[in-house]
Amino acid sequence: MTPPVTARSGGPAQELPPASPTPPVVVLGLVAAPGAPADLARWLGDELARRLGERHPQVTWEVRPVVDGLVQPPADDDELVGAARRRLLTEDWDLVLCLTDVPLELARRPVVGHASPVHGVALLSVPALGAGGQRRRALETATGLVRTLLGDDGDDPDDAAVVGRRLRELATDPADTTEGVRFTARVLSGNLRLLLGMVSANRPWRLAARLSRALTAAIAAGVFALVTPDIWRLADNFGWLRLTVVAVGSVTATAVTLVVGAELWERPHSRRVRKQVTLFNIATGATVLIGVLTLYGALFLLALAGSVLLVVPDLFVDGLGHPARVSDYLELAWLISSLATVGGALGAGLESDDAVRQAAYSYRPDRAAVPDPSS
Repeated sequence: MTPPVTARSGGPAQELPPASPTPPVVVLGLVAAPGAPADLARWLGDELARRLGERHPQVTWEVRPVVDGLVQPPADDDELVGAARRRLLTEDWDLVLCLTDVPLELARRPVVGHASPVHGVALLSVPALGAGGQRRRALETATGLVRTLLGDDGDDPDDAAVVGRRLRELATDPADTTEGVRFTARVLSGNLRLLLGMVSANRPWRLAARLSRALTAAIAAGVFALVTPDIWRLADNFGWLRLTVVAVGSVTATAVTLVVGAELWERPHSRRVRKQVTLFNIATGATVLIGVLTLYGALFLLALAGSVLLVVPDLFVDGLGHPARVSDYLELAWLISSLATVGGALGAGLESDDAVRQAAYSYRPDRAAVPDPSS
């Protein structure tokens, strides 16, 4: 415990109150394209810091405006998010808001802003703000986008406590330690709710449906295995333990192929962003793993239905050498879904990096970011 500070001025010692601790600093990069976005950013920086400070006084907000177009138009939001994320890591920022002159769309409708909590990146399209009340709309939208990045969705006291803890962790440099597993465990346990929100925002259950080549390869491999008598006998003789090992191996191989092949795994450039990069990697790994498990479950159901409907019972009995039981159909579907998932991994290797990134990440538009025609 820190002892009280005393002062002497020729008389008896006077006890002074302990100095209040300095609030940690959250650094928000404000990257603006040259021209109108840069002009708007010069005004927005101080106003945004003041507004965020009123909302979250437990930390000190530092907004750093930077003029950088990031990408050459035409470009989409995926490219902008990727470029802004790279700038964030290079500059050691905690979050980044990009003011762009590139129009943003959602389902062919223009929107003012997109937020990607998993990346710590938000985009604000200046042209979509309209001509009237541009500064006011920019401030309101920018504040809403940053709150979305933090998971600050309302006035619930529990949510406010979680956001406050998240901000303090975001602003604090992680301890320099080589115990990577323990560090990752602390990040995971301390940010579990945030991670769940990040993974949910990515909609991992839709991953396979977005990767056409991987899905086609998986179905083709499953159909081939379904009509092969040798596969019937292998499923019958493998046993539950070996089938489990094959299933785990197929899911792992597919997930690793997607993460490594598309370079989804990040490495921290400094201690300041280490926690953020760890959060990103955990969310990325969980997103891909859940997506692959969803694919595996769908393939299992398809394989089970196919084995019951398409495999001729007499031929199945002849191939097994004994009467077919329900467990035999389950084992066959289990092995087929594992082999089909491996086929999906091969197909995933043919996907472009951009296709995998777009499938793995979903950018959530801010609810208040749809342009109002009357403004």
